[in-house]
Amino acid sequence: MKSNIIKVALSVATVLGLWLVLEAQSSASVNEVDVKQAQFMSTQGALLLDVREPSEYADGHAPNAVLISLGQLGSRLDEIASYKDKPVVVMCRSGRRSARATSMLQDAGFSQASNISGGIVAWGKAGLEVIK
Repeated sequence: MKSNIIKVALSVATVLGLWLVLEAQSSASVNEVDVKQAQFMSTQGALLLDVREPSEYADGHAPNAVLISLGQLGSRLDEIASYKDKPVVVMCRSGRRSARATSMLQDAGFSQASNISGGIVAWGKAGLEVIK
């Protein structure tokens, strides 16, 4: 019985370790900007894309942020196609979902897509405007 528990625990640990390595590798290839850079870029014409859920967006979002939730992004790329060769900065709550969204955008040919490190949490902590 103990040996079966140990085998299961080792299998779970192996799978979890592999997942963490793959997650780190996928995030490592994504361009990152901090909130101050993102704010400046948005004032210069970059698309500020918020990939959170509508309820999260309603609780507070950055000025001029366009909402397309991560789950809908793949089917709504045509709405932002004019930004394929322009800067796009992507935000979520903390930077995780937006990193995935940025990777999706890069794979779809958005050559200047960047993830906002720390998301709306970092945006607010930096004292930047949050619209509620």
